[in-house]
Amino acid sequence: MIVEVLAVGTELLLGQTVNTNAAYLGERFAELGLDAHYQVVVGDNHDRMVDAIRTAFERADALIITGGLGPTQDDITRVAICEATGRRMLFSEEQAVRLRSFWDRLGRPFPESNLCQAEYPEGAEQLVNPRGTAPGLFLEHDGVLLFALPGVPAELYGMLDDHVLPRLRAATGTGEVLVSRVLRTWGHGESAVADLLDDLYRASSNPSVAFLASAGEVKVRLSAKASSETDAMALIGPLEEEVRRRMGESVFATDDETLEQILLDELRVRGWTIGTAESVTSGMVAARLSLLPGASEVFRGSVIAYASDVKRDTLGVPSETIEAYGVIGAETAVAMAQGAADVLDVDVAVATTGVAGPDYLGHPAGTVAVAVRTPLDTRSRLLRMPGDRERVRAYATTTVLQLARLGILGEWWGE
Repeated sequence: MIVEVLAVGTELLLGQTVNTNAAYLGERFAELGLDAHYQVVVGDNHDRMVDAIRTAFERADALIITGGLGPTQDDITRVAICEATGRRMLFSEEQAVRLRSFWDRLGRPFPESNLCQAEYPEGAEQLVNPRGTAPGLFLEHDGVLLFALPGVPAELYGMLDDHVLPRLRAATGTGEVLVSRVLRTWGHGESAVADLLDDLYRASSNPSVAFLASAGEVKVRLSAKASSETDAMALIGPLEEEVRRRMGESVFATDDETLEQILLDELRVRGWTIGTAESVTSGMVAARLSLLPGASEVFRGSVIAYASDVKRDTLGVPSETIEAYGVIGAETAVAMAQGAADVLDVDVAVATTGVAGPDYLGHPAGTVAVAVRTPLDTRSRLLRMPGDRERVRAYATTTVLQLARLGILGEWWGE
């Protein structure tokens, strides 16, 4: 079954509201093994909404519309459905009573404009919304199942479970599920990973291979559709084994495992603590380390040494080191890491210093020096990060955490 999502709201197009519903719906449909080929966003415009609904009818077996069911003038989903399907608009006295009762319980006057939420397209079923005033809608038109749900996530999620997914399960009758396995890699760019796995990507359809680059790592997603999760994983197994063989040690985590969790777990096993000295990343490394519950067991703190005198006076970086190598030298990063180890009294210390851009500060924008100090050794690297200021800082954060992971494991990188 092919399912399409149509999100309604000009605020989504303007970026004033993030469309988190799209990601949630995509994930839930994948669990059922449903194919989602399109997710469309349309503003609060009658003609464009009607066109989007009619287009979806031509290419999908089920259409889920989110938003536009409120009581204001720009909530025109009900009207657009009537226009797209050629149906009359009807009025539910029963729903009108529910609406008035809702406002009575609040002890507030009933706005007559809310009565539009009692209207519904001819032949549609009004779906109970226990978390709000706007009922959902369900109808079948020319063989396509149409659902209209409120855009408020708290209301949508409950109605999805109560009304939509049971009907979609019954309609498919296949019992198929879509299962994905995500291998998280570091050390190769997206194009390099794609080249390594090109023949697998081209030859595989079930299971399939996909790539996603994000903030310094590349995720390889392996997906399979089968009658059960066990059968789907059996399909994925041989493919995962081959991907791991080719990617080697660059695969550092699976599925929802995070770099921070892996790093903190390795520290706990060794009874080590960690701290950071940060210039270019300005605490971003510390923020990721402290994000998880229980981080305080191993993470002691951070020194944000943005200015040169803070590097010198707080971290004890020698003036001659800064004079000889500059504030963005690998040797300066080493001195910062040593200073953090002393000031914070930690076993492992990491340091970052660099140029996020856009200005040239003795080095091109994107130049970042990182250092990792452990009880076993200390190493540093001078690197070039891609992108604008935000991306440089994000990539630097991921890189220093990855190098810290390798250092803690004793798998030091080359000079």
